[in-house]
Amino acid sequence: MPLVARLGSGIPLVARDRELNRLRAALAQAGRGTAGAVLLAGDAGVGKTRLVEELAASADDTLVLMGRCLDAGETGLPYLPFAEALSPLEDTANWPALAMMLPQLALPAEREPGTGGMIAPSLTPGRRPEQDVGQLQLFDAVLGLLGDLAERQRVLLVVEDLHWADASTRYLLSFLLSRLRSQRLLVVGTYRADDLHRSHPLRPLLSELVRLPAVDRLDLSPFSAADARRFVEALSDDLPQDVVRQVAERSEGNAFFAEELIAVATCDDRSLPSALADVLLSRVERLSPEAQHVVRVASVRGRRVRHDRLREVAGMADVALDTALRELVQHHLLVVDDNEVYMFRHALLREAVYGDLLPGERVRVHAAYARHLAEHLDERGAAAALAHHAFQSHDLAQALTASIKAAKESERAGAPAESLEHLEKALNLWNAVAPADRPSDVDEYVLLRRASWVAGTAGQPERAVAFGRSAKDALDGQSPEEQAEVLLRLSQALAVLDGNEREHQEVMTGAWELVRDRDPSPTRARTLAGMASMLRQQRKHAQARDFAEQAIADGRRANAPGAVADALGTLGILDDHAGRHDEARTHFERAIESAREVGAVNTELRAWYYFGLMYYDSGELAEAARVYTLAGERAQETGLTWSTFGLEIRILQVLVHYYCGDWSAAEWASEPPGMSVSSTVHARLAAAGTHLTVSRGDLAESERVITKLRHDWHRDIQIALITGGTGGELALWRGRPELAVERVADALAWTGKLGGPWVLADIRIGAVGVAGYADLAAKARRKRDAEAEQRAVESGRELAEHVRLTAKNGVPRSGELGPEGRAWLARALAEESRLTGAGDPELWRAAVDGFGYGLVFEQALCRWRLAEALLGADRRDEAAEQLRLAGEVATGLGAKPLAEAVAACAKRARIALRADEPVRERADLFTPRERAVLGLVAAGRTNREVGEELYISEKTVSVHLSRIMAKLGASRRAEAVAIAYDRGLLE
Repeated sequence: MPLVARLGSGIPLVARDRELNRLRAALAQAGRGTAGAVLLAGDAGVGKTRLVEELAASADDTLVLMGRCLDAGETGLPYLPFAEALSPLEDTANWPALAMMLPQLALPAEREPGTGGMIAPSLTPGRRPEQDVGQLQLFDAVLGLLGDLAERQRVLLVVEDLHWADASTRYLLSFLLSRLRSQRLLVVGTYRADDLHRSHPLRPLLSELVRLPAVDRLDLSPFSAADARRFVEALSDDLPQDVVRQVAERSEGNAFFAEELIAVATCDDRSLPSALADVLLSRVERLSPEAQHVVRVASVRGRRVRHDRLREVAGMADVALDTALRELVQHHLLVVDDNEVYMFRHALLREAVYGDLLPGERVRVHAAYARHLAEHLDERGAAAALAHHAFQSHDLAQALTASIKAAKESERAGAPAESLEHLEKALNLWNAVAPADRPSDVDEYVLLRRASWVAGTAGQPERAVAFGRSAKDALDGQSPEEQAEVLLRLSQALAVLDGNEREHQEVMTGAWELVRDRDPSPTRARTLAGMASMLRQQRKHAQARDFAEQAIADGRRANAPGAVADALGTLGILDDHAGRHDEARTHFERAIESAREVGAVNTELRAWYYFGLMYYDSGELAEAARVYTLAGERAQETGLTWSTFGLEIRILQVLVHYYCGDWSAAEWASEPPGMSVSSTVHARLAAAGTHLTVSRGDLAESERVITKLRHDWHRDIQIALITGGTGGELALWRGRPELAVERVADALAWTGKLGGPWVLADIRIGAVGVAGYADLAAKARRKRDAEAEQRAVESGRELAEHVRLTAKNGVPRSGELGPEGRAWLARALAEESRLTGAGDPELWRAAVDGFGYGLVFEQALCRWRLAEALLGADRRDEAAEQLRLAGEVATGLGAKPLAEAVAACAKRARIALRADEPVRERADLFTPRERAVLGLVAAGRTNREVGEELYISEKTVSVHLSRIMAKLGASRRAEAVAIAYDRGLLE
């Protein structure tokens, strides 16, 4: 059964804080007696209505009046939005002139012709026809009514969709805005900026209104790429990451487009939803026939088309083409840049136009573009474009040749993902093209081997393995060196993924057997280097060193510097394992230099990764951060950020910056790839990012990600190692120790199955588990449940013993437990002391000292626990110092859960966290209206009952609940109530 998207406004507002704050500031200013107006502009579907709804929902002690214009043309119902806004009011009977607008009031008596005076047209901004006294009386009545209402209560008047406003509505709006003075009134008008062509009647009025001192304009831009992804993730229910990325990209930050695309996101058909296509095509159908022809021709080329190519293919005279293009630009379908390139204003508009073409029409235009591009293959990107147009016009031979050429160009340009796409297209076409029409300088197994390599560099390790296996199957009569190159490539792909160790050894050994007795050659040198790397992974260090030295000798004789660099990197890793850090540093630096000289970027990144890891393992985090910054820049500039070692470098950037306390850098490094990569890459990066989201207090988002990542543990053991710990930490911050120990047990069982009994990561995971049992024991003591307390104490001690044995029996890379392992061991022993009480201050001081080598957040957390232990030992002054130090770090990092925990501890102990401030109560987490909603929900009321009791709409109640759940990190209303009770936020 396909997943069902959760559409609508039932999610927290995404990425609109800046705009919402401006609107709230304007509303607050109006409440202080300075009336104002905001004209909210944005494309159709960008989120204007949702923004004003959020403003209205959060506007406590405010009378909200809302009206909407309808698309009825200039002859539509006059004053419709004002009538809609004012009709529910009971005060309108005091203003007889309002009967001209409001149907429930009796119309005034008809005046005799000639008895009405005329007034000058300059009463309101903008040129307009003269208006009679009756209309002026109506305008004064509306202004007077709003003024009366504003004397009793702050008023928010929202007029939506002004681009459809009739003339009378525009005149009334301009009248009101020109008379805003000291009323407690804010007027918000919304309109579609993309609908305002040059002759649109709203344009001259807007130009006059923005000059008024009380009027401000606010442009609502589409979401950024990152915010679009956040919106799609919030809107969808566990859609696959690749689908989320595709929807976010195609929507280009437009909320309505994203909702429509999500509705069909789980279907294989990537065509536009019919409702969305109809909306987009309705704008095209209003154009002249010439403009429609041009926009259809442009849609075949893609999102962007150069003027000269459009002229060649459109087949129109220059004057006629310019006229059609001017019409398209004026109606906001195309935009033009300084390079004579026309671009569709939105990619989905291009998709809609292209999808509306007839099949024969589409083929003819593609063929015309292909003929044009074949004459300009010297231009960059022409081969890729030719491959596309040739394929769409059914010229498969030309498409095959162009695809291979485009793949080479993309790889040279540092675009492995695009290169992979072209190679896949070429492989799909290979058997469809007659042998005589295929390129003579390439064979299928060569394309497959190349595709495996490119897939690995593009962050697609599973596909790299699949292509490598296909290349092996395609071998037929090649030389030993050619066969060995294919097997070598397959072994490199297999080495990246867990669970392929046996096949990796068989393939690598098979490659070596093919060239063992051959003369020195680049292939033999590369195979020797591959054998050295494999043996090093198997901890056969002496054999690995022998093979690495042979690879260097062969590589120098056969002029294979890439193989030499690879072997030098292996020697550096072996030196690091042996504790010879000076020799390791020399080998790493030589490997990096040698690889860079010959452009062996993957080999260079491998050396960078292990170079930084040497510093990381030894606790030199500042130096590790420096190395990984340089390595990350190198990966980025070569387009290999998501290659095998590019990914490892990026993950270490996240961890090192997080540990050092540079959380903004860690956040940048944990941003998801802006391209198509494998689910393993997505999952590993997301797992690393949970350190940051959990510690910052993004609890609801962390819960969603960690729960989802549980299904990805099979992809890579590192996902389990990280999220097993962060999942437990998340549960502890949410006050659910029973879930924390459950997650820890799950992670330990997984690591034991895949890595054996003494996986060193169990030290950290186990420490979190002991903390969970300590919290369970404390909860049982509060409930006076001696039996539950005893179970928690015994389980915690058993887990602490497992941590001790892991530290004793585990085999670290460098031969001895490093500072990180020692610090987490100290934390585990300190947590064990909490099983029966406040904890041992000396054990917690040892944990604080253990993390002192650079793990800023972990040390601050241990200071908090040390303070609790000191308070239990009646050492108040020492506890105050530790709390202040922990509070400073938590506040500086933006670690909300830790900051709240420190503040709560200080509050209970009556300790001021700052020496210059008295102890005071913590600020309420909720607004008064949110607290009222939460209290009624806790009492068992439904949304409708809450709305009736508080005199607000059911939809507004839903918005308040969404914000309450976001603040508490809850995913359901019942969970929000439970968390609020547990934290003491509800009596």
